[in-house]
Amino acid sequence: MSKKHRGRFKGDPVTYQLPSPAGGVRLETFVPWTLVRRGLKKQVITPLDAPQEFLDEARRERQVREMAQDTSLMRALGLAHHWQRLLDEGRFSSMTEIAAAEGIDLGQASKMSRLAQLAPDLIEAIALGRLEVGISQLLNGKWSASWLAQREALATGSR
Repeated sequence: MSKKHRGRFKGDPVTYQLPSPAGGVRLETFVPWTLVRRGLKKQVITPLDAPQEFLDEARRERQVREMAQDTSLMRALGLAHHWQRLLDEGRFSSMTEIAAAEGIDLGQASKMSRLAQLAPDLIEAIALGRLEVGISQLLNGKWSASWLAQREALATGSR
């Protein structure tokens, strides 16, 4: 990102250095604002005209954005659900075909496909960072089909 664009999406202060003919004067402009997503639209909220619910929403979005996410785990969860949808729609008849199409080992594809059977609240907790679990723990675990058993296994840290 160039220096011109710094602060454009977060509302941080932007400092511009004027060229020498102007005496090298340093100007700093700061207008506090927050960019809030509303579906496909984006809306700029300033503190002067923002109702409380907008400020709360902006704070939640900022926390989610700043939260560190395990990208390999998110990718594995996304692939598992994508593959499950392909099987449900009948585009592929087995995990063997999917593994061949993706160019990965059948064993690894099968392990990843089991992630689609995790309880929805566990997936949400993992995505929001409320549940600290590693990708190796999820892939190597023998997960029960029962969502209650999955919750208990992850709560105790065992598989």
